[in-house]
Amino acid sequence: MIKNTLKKLWADGQPALNGWLSIGNPFTAEIMAAQDYDSITIDMQHGALDYSATLPMLQAMRASGKTLMARVPWNDPGIIMKALDAGAYGIICPMINSRAEAEAFVSSMRYPPLGNRSFGPTRVNFAAGAGYADEANGEMLAIAMIETREAIENLQEIVTTPGLDAIYIGPADLTLGAKQGELPPGFDREEPEMLALIQRILQAAKDADIRACLHCGTPEYAARAIGWGFDLTTISGDSRLLASAASSSVAKARTLLGAQAKSDEKTGGY
Repeated sequence: MIKNTLKKLWADGQPALNGWLSIGNPFTAEIMAAQDYDSITIDMQHGALDYSATLPMLQAMRASGKTLMARVPWNDPGIIMKALDAGAYGIICPMINSRAEAEAFVSSMRYPPLGNRSFGPTRVNFAAGAGYADEANGEMLAIAMIETREAIENLQEIVTTPGLDAIYIGPADLTLGAKQGELPPGFDREEPEMLALIQRILQAAKDADIRACLHCGTPEYAARAIGWGFDLTTISGDSRLLASAASSSVAKARTLLGAQAKSDEKTGGY
């Protein structure tokens, strides 16, 4: 079986940069996977895509050699197992609020006797190479999102769930959940209380000897987070990067056109 390169990176003590896909298109996925990310995650929860888009996106990115993951819509065994069968090497599961929910998530990730994952790796049996049935339990990454007040209250029980590989902080939902609407949602938090909460979650993961991941909006914040000790940071995503690059390009063009028009006025167009 082809090994999980993200797990190897972590085993070597190296942090990872994760790309994020919200556009349901194999070509844009292929473009993102061709960049210098260590892993790529397809967002099946809030992205403009579903399973029918996820499968060809995984196929388009296979040759990249990156660790391909999916954020599923919910802690539902059916979609978790289907995403794994499609070729995902890791699952990010939203809204994990208790030990019981974390245990159910982990169980969906593993074949018996470690879990209750149903056997039928239709596509991944080819994509991952020979030996998938024997080795998959040790290669798939189970990553639970911590993003609610309830999850914070049950943090210790969640992070010590056997078989859980990592936690993932979504700052927008974490802010909504922890502050109950007192602060607007968003990435790259600077409020002292949110920074303290993020650090608390990070330390809990470290104490439990599992990995910690953080969704970021900018490269600067992602680098800071790795400096704090995060093992993986997501840097923005395809839709935001496209919008940002397009906005910057057209703004520059309009500035140049404006300067050219003023110059033409002064010279009479010559």
